[in-house]
Amino acid sequence: MKKPQPKTKSSLKSFGILIITALVISSFIAFNQVKQYKTKEVSLSEFHQHIKKAQIDGNKIQIEGDKISYILTNTDRIYTFKEPNSQLNDILTSSQINNLNVKVKPTSNFWYEFLFTIVPFLLIAGFFVFMFRQAQSNNNQAMSFGKSRARLHDQNKKSALFKDVAGADEAKEELVEVVDFLKNPKKYLAMGAKIPKGILLIGAPGTGKTLLARAVAGEAKVPFYSISGSEFVEMFVGVGASRVRDLFKEAKASAPCIIFIDEIDAVGRKRGAGLGGGHDEREQTLNQILTEMDGFETDTNVIVMAATNRADVLDSALLRPGRFDRRVIVDKPNIIQREAILKVHSQNKPTNKDIDLMVIARQTPGFSGADLENLVNEAAIIAAKKGQTSITQHNLEISVEKVTIGLEKKSRKLSDNELKITAYHEVGHAVIGHKLPDCDPVNKISIISRGQALGVTWFLPENDSHLYPQSKFESEICSLLGGYCAEEIFFNQVTTGASSDLERATEIARNMVTRYGMSKLGPVIFGDKDQEVFIGKDLGHYKNYSETYAAKIDDLIKEIIHSAYEKTKKMITEHKKIITTIAEDLLKKETINRKEFLAYFSN
Repeated sequence: MKKPQPKTKSSLKSFGILIITALVISSFIAFNQVKQYKTKEVSLSEFHQHIKKAQIDGNKIQIEGDKISYILTNTDRIYTFKEPNSQLNDILTSSQINNLNVKVKPTSNFWYEFLFTIVPFLLIAGFFVFMFRQAQSNNNQAMSFGKSRARLHDQNKKSALFKDVAGADEAKEELVEVVDFLKNPKKYLAMGAKIPKGILLIGAPGTGKTLLARAVAGEAKVPFYSISGSEFVEMFVGVGASRVRDLFKEAKASAPCIIFIDEIDAVGRKRGAGLGGGHDEREQTLNQILTEMDGFETDTNVIVMAATNRADVLDSALLRPGRFDRRVIVDKPNIIQREAILKVHSQNKPTNKDIDLMVIARQTPGFSGADLENLVNEAAIIAAKKGQTSITQHNLEISVEKVTIGLEKKSRKLSDNELKITAYHEVGHAVIGHKLPDCDPVNKISIISRGQALGVTWFLPENDSHLYPQSKFESEICSLLGGYCAEEIFFNQVTTGASSDLERATEIARNMVTRYGMSKLGPVIFGDKDQEVFIGKDLGHYKNYSETYAAKIDDLIKEIIHSAYEKTKKMITEHKKIITTIAEDLLKKETINRKEFLAYFSN
């Protein structure tokens, strides 16, 4: 549970109030004093004249130090000053003094004494009190440094439920069992079943792992603690382990309960990397988590949930039975699940009655739940920008294009020659893709700039695919080379516009040779599956094949690309007429949709 922080700001506020109060009192006293003695100053000669002419009211004068004050008969208040340390006898005659009613007032004043002695004392005392409270609060911070920073879910606060989670039916089913176990433990204990100690949610970013955890918190009527893996790690060794101990201590006191650790790979990465030694802070934190999950205490009734998108880098001790007993895979949604997710995210938004979310689901293969949420939000922004009262199908389709292939950049002006090259380039992609049976259908062709691209040919699969044959990759390479070959045949030269196409084609060819066994080298994997360097796994990347095979791999990649190039060049030459027709129409329309494109091949 998150502990209350020391009230440092409250101490500063109290000290500030004390200073302001003292200043207000001082100002009030000074104002009254000034108001009381607001009189007119005269010279000593004028003072003599006032005495001679008997203009002093009641002949009363008041002496306070070197100051002489009196009131004239016309009620004017007058004051003057005599020389320092001089006597009244030095400036007046004895007869004048006898006619005056002289009153000597002590120079000391209670309010001045209070102002210049008591108030400073109070300020000094207040300063020491403030410093003492600061030291006390710093001590409290030091004592709470190793305390857990997990947040306890408020059961009375509205939270997500399983009905709010769409597109993860299998994952929900496994988590429903856990919630049911917590609500009805006797039903499972009667069968000798043990409560799972750890549940690991594994999936790509944006697939809804944290949302599922929030749904568990909303469904389960037990304490739910949530924390991020990075909140355990500090620069001081031992702090993370201390926070783990404190977290499980709190959880055991509230058992049965659930602990959710988001992004557990921040502390759960493989140990033994050779950096930091046995005193590495992250390793100590991980060791403490392992001990708490499956140490000497076994009857804790504390379920630990965790989420990660990098299960491959987690330590093997964390994944063994007895720690994370259940691994829940949260995949990207299929077409039916995407439609369900779109319904969830659009139900609280004003939508037109004629929208068809299945059409949008077909246009978004590979989208995660977070991507679909962003898509619907972009559609709402587009509708609001246009002043509409509801989201239409057109808004959703524009949003799909914006998220998938980028926003249109009509401000980017191309020359006529560049537009012509771009048009033939994109039509080359489209025609080759259409003629090859294993390519995805063409959905749209455009020569309006989007993102970094000057033109776009958008291929859209009709169904979700999980297995790809060799012919699929070979056809895709030909389609990617369609723009390159079209430029070469129609303009007798190539431009830099084909660079990204060549990069993708080369990557596909390399994967065919090194990862998929789709070459003369046979069913052999060359190189690591994960090509990036991960210091917790390997300090450096190395090749697991010889230089002889490296040369063979390069030759086979070149052979695949060259074979596709010759095939594509031949097809472009055979269909020059229809490519010219489509390209000239594209220059006029700027965009050709799927229906218009298929009409060119209907005859």
